[in-house]
Amino acid sequence: MGTELLHSDEDISCFKDIRPGAPHHYLVVPTRHVGNCNSLSKEHVHLVCYVPTVERMVDTGKKILLENSVTDLSDARFGFHWPPFCSVSHLHLHVLAPASQMGLMSRLFYRLNSYWFITADQLIEHLNSKGELN
Repeated sequence: MGTELLHSDEDISCFKDIRPGAPHHYLVVPTRHVGNCNSLSKEHVHLVCYVPTVERMVDTGKKILLENSVTDLSDARFGFHWPPFCSVSHLHLHVLAPASQMGLMSRLFYRLNSYWFITADQLIEHLNSKGELN
């Protein structure tokens, strides 16, 4: 049985997480291989070519939530596991909603301000702090 793609284009795919941590739990992944958050640079925040941007991954996650009748995006969590706490060696954005309905273990695994999970906004801030574009 294959995975149902909720979104797929030449740069990004989205599908349901096989171990959902919230009523809506999706993964947004780049089509081309990107190892993890440490594989990214400042250019990956806004860059339009080759590797999908972090912002575009988040926008895709928001679109999928809206298509699935999740309208309160303030109660959604968008983030990445921070190395070495990555169970899969391919960059993937977790999209969870409603965050207020996550169970105890999910609140731990996807906890804000932890050593193992970083929100998309925190990753963008981290990438932007890496220095000026060449």
